[in-house]
Amino acid sequence: MIYLDYSATTPVKKEVLETYEKVSLSYIGNPNSLHRLGVESKKLMDAATKQIAELLKVQENEVIFTSSASEANNLALVGVIEKYPNRGRHIITTKLEHSSILECVSYLEKKGYQIDYVNVLENGLVDLEDFQRLLSKDTILVSIHHVNSEVGFCQNISEIGNILKKYPTTIFHVDGTQAVGKIPVSLENVDLYSFSSHKFFGVKGCGCLIKKSQIELEPMIHGGKSQTNYRSGTPALPLMVATAKALRLALTDLDQKYQRVKEFSDILKAEMQKIDGVVINSNENCIPHIVNISVLGIKPETMLHALEEKEIYISTKTACSRDSSNSLTLMALKKDDSISGHSLRISISEITTKEEINSFVENFKICLEKLKF
Repeated sequence: MIYLDYSATTPVKKEVLETYEKVSLSYIGNPNSLHRLGVESKKLMDAATKQIAELLKVQENEVIFTSSASEANNLALVGVIEKYPNRGRHIITTKLEHSSILECVSYLEKKGYQIDYVNVLENGLVDLEDFQRLLSKDTILVSIHHVNSEVGFCQNISEIGNILKKYPTTIFHVDGTQAVGKIPVSLENVDLYSFSSHKFFGVKGCGCLIKKSQIELEPMIHGGKSQTNYRSGTPALPLMVATAKALRLALTDLDQKYQRVKEFSDILKAEMQKIDGVVINSNENCIPHIVNISVLGIKPETMLHALEEKEIYISTKTACSRDSSNSLTLMALKKDDSISGHSLRISISEITTKEEINSFVENFKICLEKLKF
């Protein structure tokens, strides 16, 4: 089997799963209980929270555990809007966002908020001139991803955050789901930052929202204090501790892992460029972990299933996107149907091997030749 869909989800690392199992069996108390078992569980929960805070260079009270990045995104956007109802009615985002952002702002638009989608340049980066033109005193929220999940464009969130310093009442949210564990992350100019552990070899079912201390949110789940006041419910202690473990492992030797991925990504792109009828959509502004291509004249799902028969697994677009024949990201870049309607996402990781890349290329060529006739 050759797995090249790491941007959709990653397998759990053995060490992380062992941590999850150990906590599940040994720490049975509710961290909110006052007895000894509860106190022991709370100490472990606090330690996991502290570890994540230290790894991301934020304060412990700024870490909110959620069930997923999608929940974190919704908590960030809806939580801000409901907490500051009189601050403004204007929201800025992009059409390159994950569906959990696009669907959320669509919901807020129905509630009477004005949504502006900032222009994106041909190279996939936010048009900062258009962004500054859209900003106003009525802008309550800006939500722009760190790394695009379909093509891999990496936005300069630090520069965007600097621009927003002129607008102290505007809150800046970043969806960092495709960035954490892959590239260095600085949250210095960010108010809210979302991510999920299953993107960096953690256990599914746990995400995080980093909420800077000066920002308040209206909870989506009410019921009193849990791990924080912003999300009620019995803390999922095994998931929390496993997430902290996965993040620590992911950030260990990050530069070395990045260079390994880049090496294989460069090989893959070079080989794809040699194939007639293949267009590479990822560019120099993309992280190497995602290589998006279009195969002209062949439906993406047809190629996907042809490769699947050889036990090679890639994707056509983000796993959470609504059913659509075209890539929303490539449509936003004004690519015609021959490109946006025929895209494939190949995503690699630090555990991908050169042999897997070479085997993928050879089998891709074989499938392509068969499908042409």
